[in-house]
Amino acid sequence: MTEHQEHQEQREQQEQRRIDPANCSMGRALAVVGERWSLLIVREALDGASRFGDFRARLGIASNLLSTRLDGLVEAGVLERVPYREPGDRQRFEYRLTAKGADLRPTVIALLEWGDKYLADEQGPSVVVRHRGAEGDGCGEPVTLVLACAAGHTRLPPGEVQRSPGPGARFLPGG
Repeated sequence: MTEHQEHQEQREQQEQRRIDPANCSMGRALAVVGERWSLLIVREALDGASRFGDFRARLGIASNLLSTRLDGLVEAGVLERVPYREPGDRQRFEYRLTAKGADLRPTVIALLEWGDKYLADEQGPSVVVRHRGAEGDGCGEPVTLVLACAAGHTRLPPGEVQRSPGPGARFLPGG
């Protein structure tokens, strides 16, 4: 049996076993950002909002709900709370994306693309994400997400993508 065949056989045996759903990165991620307002706050932070009033005005969200969601995103390490003080005012906080928060950009873009494809008005999407370089030197063309494998294959059709057990997989007993 070749090494490739052995690997394939091991993978098939693992796939027949059920992975414990409690050990799921997607479930854990949704616990942090799966609520509607949380991802909308992240979207606005990605677009430059940082102050409580900015988020409230952009989203039309109630102050108590915004406060709760901001606290949760800070607790999860998606945003960090940074103090500031305007002359004559009390100390307040800005909310800045951490690296963990900035890494949600592809997720936000993926949801936007899905929404544009299936839920946009007849006239089309309300916003278009475009390539803009740090110095404003981007090409200005729309941005799309592309799935790629580690070998560099891109534009993978859905039928060619599958989940398989990772190194941290925990299997249910008797599966």
